Amino acid sequence: MIPFSVLDLSPVVEGGDVSQSLANTLDLARHAERLGYTRYWLAEHHNMPGIASAATAVVIGHVAAGTRTIRVGAGGIMLPNHAPLVIAEQFGTLAALHPGRIDLGLGRAPGTDMLTARALRRTLAGDVDNFPQDVVELMNYFAPAEPGQRVHAYPGEGQDVPVWILGSSLYGAQLAAMLGLPYAFASHFAPAELDRAIAIYRERFQPSAQLSRPYVMAGLNVTAAETDDEARYLFTSTQQAFANIRTGRPGKLPPPVRDVEPLLEGPVKLMLAQFLSAAVVGSPATVRQGIADFIARTGVDEIIVTSQVYEHAARVRSYELLADVREDLARAA
Repeated sequence: MIPFSVLDLSPVVEGGDVSQSLANTLDLARHAERLGYTRYWLAEHHNMPGIASAATAVVIGHVAAGTRTIRVGAGGIMLPNHAPLVIAEQFGTLAALHPGRIDLGLGRAPGTDMLTARALRRTLAGDVDNFPQDVVELMNYFAPAEPGQRVHAYPGEGQDVPVWILGSSLYGAQLAAMLGLPYAFASHFAPAELDRAIAIYRERFQPSAQLSRPYVMAGLNVTAAETDDEARYLFTSTQQAFANIRTGRPGKLPPPVRDVEPLLEGPVKLMLAQFLSAAVVGSPATVRQGIADFIARTGVDEIIVTSQVYEHAARVRSYELLADVREDLARAA
């Protein structure tokens, strides 16, 4: 059975604060480690009151220090927001502190709105267009020093930090294939191009020192509960949060509601149907079928699951039920 991993946006819930969110993140990571999940990734987002992982490398260090075996990483670092040398130093430090456990996923999007991106970068000129060169520069900082090299990443140089390319379009698939890197597709919020992106990545993949064959991980929204009705109820927090972001009103993660339909009228409802079409929501039996269908259709090598559930205990339970589903699928394989 393919590996399952966790993508945590470290949600800040209505009525909660960042301190509680980060405590919940570490608690969930410890549960994920106990349940056999392969990796635990955190994502860089800015100017979003409902996400506590903006300082992504700092939170990764917090999670890695509080766990023992699970891989911890970025899903991802939005590289145009940063100088490659700084990211090499940050993740070189993390790898030195936690050898063999740190992943670095790199994205091309800003992870925020354009005004905030400008505040992060001070200028938007050329940053996105330079993404492939920045990825190569960053990877070179992890490599052994070349004769005459004058700029080094200390820490970073010689560290084993696997680099991934993230994407929600065909661009990232082509770049990951060209560089021979593992590819993670953001189908948990942008599933439209998933099948085409996987096909292009696999067709064009060129082996590299890091990877000899294509390796695809896909993001998936999964909310599991004891019954279908309860899972759909919990999932309304995700639906409301997406609707708020897509209508320019980002906020903290709202509590679930019994009737979400009045909140999702008109274009918002259609938009959510597209963005969340890859979501799997329901009882263990429903989730088992949804996961099996997704794997059969895509042939992905790994699934990374995000679950935006308002109550922390219910979110932990969702991942527990999903771990049981994975075991059932493994036995049936």
